[in-house]
Amino acid sequence: MDLQEQIQFSNLSGEKLAGTFHLPSVNSRHGIILGHCFTCSRHTRILRDLSLALVEEGFKVLRFDFSGNGQSEGNFSESLYSKQVDDIKTAASFISARGASWIGLAGHSMGAMVALLAASKMDNIKAICTLAAKASALQSFHFLSQDQIQALQRTGRVNFISRGRNLELTEAFFADAAQYDLSSIMPSLSQPLMVVHGDMDEIIPVENAYRLLQYKKVNTELAIIAGADHMFSQDEHRREVAQKVTKWFKGLVSKEGF
Repeated sequence: MDLQEQIQFSNLSGEKLAGTFHLPSVNSRHGIILGHCFTCSRHTRILRDLSLALVEEGFKVLRFDFSGNGQSEGNFSESLYSKQVDDIKTAASFISARGASWIGLAGHSMGAMVALLAASKMDNIKAICTLAAKASALQSFHFLSQDQIQALQRTGRVNFISRGRNLELTEAFFADAAQYDLSSIMPSLSQPLMVVHGDMDEIIPVENAYRLLQYKKVNTELAIIAGADHMFSQDEHRREVAQKVTKWFKGLVSKEGF
């Protein structure tokens, strides 16, 4: 049985972040935090399906909206990878206060990048799973047209439309992204890592998954989902992801004797 609570917790900027907290039928010390993709929310189907699979296997699960997204407070224009890393830190504090002493991170697309960055800065994260992750934050202009790039260079701001929202980013976002180099960060990650990617990903090509594997060759598992696109939009692909990821997390906690 899955008991869901709609919750709020404050980030380091004092903004209230909205989340859905899944509680298994039997109390557990194992918790998983899920981060969503760029301009998305915690309600994407892949995160919902993964949450349901994880809670069914006894995990407490927190999926939440990064500041400026979904139902969370904050301005999207103030988005930074560094700020989203801090959002994950406060999410970890929340789930820890609710009884999770073993905490794993999982994220989709941008959320996967943030999970990797957060894990490199936190000493209480036991495992990381990336779904459709980019292998580098440095190429953050990929979603901008040449005209938009020129506007950014001229004014320090750029406007774009995503998922029906009129959004703005500043040069601070791109400067913040440029400081992170996964090829340098990932080899130092001591936590087990699972890299999941669809081989028909039209947004972030599957080659990124193989690059991530090269960055961290030890204690890393790779799962390529045949036929899956970036959002894992087909039911059977989401089921396969949920089954593989849940089995992986469950195997880890079993090995540690929890």
